[in-house]
Amino acid sequence: MRKLKFGLLSCLIVVMILVTACQPAQPAASGEEAAPAGADEPVVEEVSSGPDEVVIGVYEPMTGAQAAGGELTMQGVNLAYEQHKEVLGTPIRLVLVDNRSDKAESATAMTRLIEQEGAIAVIGSYGSSNSMAGGEVSEKAGIPVMGCSPTNPLVTSDKEYYFRACFIDPFQGRVMAKYAYETLGATKVAIIQDVAQDYSVGLAAFFKQSWVELTGSEDGIVAETSYQTGDQDFTAQLGSVLAQEPDAIYAPGYFGDAALLVKQARELGFTGPIMGSDAWEAPELIEIGGDAVNSILISTHYHPDAALSEASAPFVEAFEAKFDERPSAFAALGYDAYMLVYTAIENANSFDPAAIRDAMAATKDYPGVTGTITLDENGDAVKDAVILTVENGEFKYLTTVKP
Repeated sequence: MRKLKFGLLSCLIVVMILVTACQPAQPAASGEEAAPAGADEPVVEEVSSGPDEVVIGVYEPMTGAQAAGGELTMQGVNLAYEQHKEVLGTPIRLVLVDNRSDKAESATAMTRLIEQEGAIAVIGSYGSSNSMAGGEVSEKAGIPVMGCSPTNPLVTSDKEYYFRACFIDPFQGRVMAKYAYETLGATKVAIIQDVAQDYSVGLAAFFKQSWVELTGSEDGIVAETSYQTGDQDFTAQLGSVLAQEPDAIYAPGYFGDAALLVKQARELGFTGPIMGSDAWEAPELIEIGGDAVNSILISTHYHPDAALSEASAPFVEAFEAKFDERPSAFAALGYDAYMLVYTAIENANSFDPAAIRDAMAATKDYPGVTGTITLDENGDAVKDAVILTVENGEFKYLTTVKP
């Protein structure tokens, strides 16, 4: 009987325990906090922090027809990066993707930098066509880009997120038309353009427009002809041009084609001035053209002998110490492009691409290596140009031309 009573009592206790365990937890009274699980242990609060690193992307031609320009640009970019590897207390990872001198590859390179690498800003590219292709991608993604040397106006046209450290082709075309007319005293000019490159076609058009404005007539343009990137034989184009007996030839394009064109023009007996554009400035022009390119004339962005701002001399000193050579205009523009991105991040005090974009747009009187830079309402740099020639196998500074 005692065993039975003890068994019933045991069952009753078990039931009471189960009922109690199934009751919902009672909320804390108003103004009180419910004790968390493990309340007897100290609570460690998470403190929000910034990213471990930020990515600045670069898309430049490291292979293909424009590789020399991309390599020169990267000299300046890398020097600026070595001097400024951290921004807002966060390490910078610089990521370069080769756009292979190709428009389709440029769009692919930009996509990779944004979607795979997580770039908050991008630098590039040498070649206006490359920049236009990449710009379509960056605009949709809302990622700011600072161009180094793409001078065609269409690069930034209707773009909220694309800027550039260089002047644009309407100014460059006018610089050479004015120089030919006022300094060289030319009255008859021939134009030879690369129809495969937006850069070349645009410059030829702006030169012609400026020439007509200066002279009041189209009669001074005595010949216009064209070629395509990679052509090796220019004798047919030069034959038709020289038949019109021009005082000077204007042939905006890229260095490789230009070197062959100039060499063949001299072989055919033309002794007058041959004028080119900023993309002629590469050691390969002199290597390919040899003595034939002596006395050519180039409009470009920079020369170490032209003290364009307070930043010029320190840059030359640092560049020569690192590379044991004098900097090109493209190296200087690469340096400026990196520093403009870096400064925009600092001024925005943020890694948000939209905030960086707004800080870029507000750039005014920035002391760049290539001159004092103010970005206008289109994101284009308002700045000086310089004119170079070639003497004894070296680019020589002639004069500075203001906007």
